[in-house]
Amino acid sequence: MSTLRYDIIGIGNAIVDVLAVTQDEFLDRHDMRKGSMALIDAATAERLSRAMPAGKTASGGSVANTCAVAAGLGARVAFLGKVADDALGAAFAADLRAIGVDFPTAPAAAGGAPTARCLILVTADGQRTMNTYLGACVDFSAADLDADAIGASAILYLEGYLFDPPQAQAAFRAAAQMARAAGRKVALSLSDAFCVDRHRAGFLDLLGSVDILFANEAEICALFEQDAFESAANVAAQTVPLAVLTRSEAGSVIIAGETRHHAEAVPTVVLDTTGAGDAYAAGFLTALARGDSLPSCAALASAAAAAAIARIGARPDAATLARIAAG
Repeated sequence: MSTLRYDIIGIGNAIVDVLAVTQDEFLDRHDMRKGSMALIDAATAERLSRAMPAGKTASGGSVANTCAVAAGLGARVAFLGKVADDALGAAFAADLRAIGVDFPTAPAAAGGAPTARCLILVTADGQRTMNTYLGACVDFSAADLDADAIGASAILYLEGYLFDPPQAQAAFRAAAQMARAAGRKVALSLSDAFCVDRHRAGFLDLLGSVDILFANEAEICALFEQDAFESAANVAAQTVPLAVLTRSEAGSVIIAGETRHHAEAVPTVVLDTTGAGDAYAAGFLTALARGDSLPSCAALASAAAAAAIARIGARPDAATLARIAAG
């Protein structure tokens, strides 16, 4: 077994987030379903960018957010994801590295799709509606894997959103094999119930190589085609060694075989739910990598998630994360 260099290595969509506050009427006018994530093409991305209110831009992507928050909590972190050799790609890489996340993936060759971006609309109730142009993300393949870095990471964390392109699915399977060959843990986030509906068979097949499954209530019910959370949780208990299931204000349920732990959500004022699940996963994986108990992992995860939803944007600020990490 190689020496550990990282606590967590994530693989996911490398996306630049463009976030703006708007009204429900804007969503209705552009035929958006509140709280959903829709994949859009380049033309739609340009049209919505022009129509959106002024907002702020930052590096994003679900697992990239998790990696950034985990680094802020003190974990040693790396991220693999595809960007183009353009201004947004350079900004994405510089942003991750500035907060302590290694980013060894080479940019795509010139002439291909531009770096991905996610247009995020936040309404007054804190709900976020996302429109994602994947751009260069869809070019991620097994050729972009870093076997040495994966083998030197305690936990490999895979992003369900990246499961759409067939070459990315192959990369997931190859990465999981690399991690297992090195004696490491493999974690998977289901990311979105619609993503699960598109790729249920593929996700279920991948679960044979997964040690830790992250899902919210809608996602776990979609995966196992159950109408009730409890029945879906029971199937999860029989399918994966560790299931980490979030339920928004109802907290989270951690299932390891016959053992269950319920963690209360940390009370806070909700300004923006963007990145709540990503921050939760960051806290959980950070604590798990250092050997904390499952209740302690859930407590750090809940604190990180509360910090994420108490501000506009996907990631809590560095000072807040340092304060959470210090206890």
